[in-house]
Amino acid sequence: MLRQKVSWLTIAKNQRLCFPKKPDIQVFDLKFLAKASVMLENLTDHGKLDRFDAKILDILSHDGRLTITELAKAVGLSKSPCQVRMRRLQADGYILGFRAVLNPIKLDRDHIAFVEVRLTDTTEPALQAFNRAVMDVPQIEQCHMIAGSFDYLLKIRTQNIRAYRHVLGATISNLPFVGSSSTHVSMEAVKDNAF
Repeated sequence: MLRQKVSWLTIAKNQRLCFPKKPDIQVFDLKFLAKASVMLENLTDHGKLDRFDAKILDILSHDGRLTITELAKAVGLSKSPCQVRMRRLQADGYILGFRAVLNPIKLDRDHIAFVEVRLTDTTEPALQAFNRAVMDVPQIEQCHMIAGSFDYLLKIRTQNIRAYRHVLGATISNLPFVGSSSTHVSMEAVKDNAF
């Protein structure tokens, strides 16, 4: 119970609530105790997200350049608790990083092809060799191991079909254990949002 008193007092300090110099749990009203109990549970349970955490993630997924002050205002928290939550979300791996979203048309890299790849060998060493090799090909934007009639699905981004054909023949076909491939060219990206 003493540990809970200290934790509730810490929450009260963070929320800028008035409390006596000598902690006396009876001074706090029942509403605050209920709220503090829920907040304590949410702050200590790293496996679950509360509504503030979810809102922080939602807002940052749309605009990762917000200042902590702007984020706190949008979420409905004061600056310090918002910053603590954001750091925890980063430390717990919910936020992996921040990056700029580039315009592929401006960069002359708007040709997208999806490639189904079938390997000649699907033992673990063969899969690992393929996985390592894919990391070194800058045109491969995404690589997914697939459960189905083929082994991998690659998203390839190039300047045009001629550049794609070169990457396919010179690079993808020469990746370890590639037996065959089948290409699907994207005509238009209807929805292309990163998670």
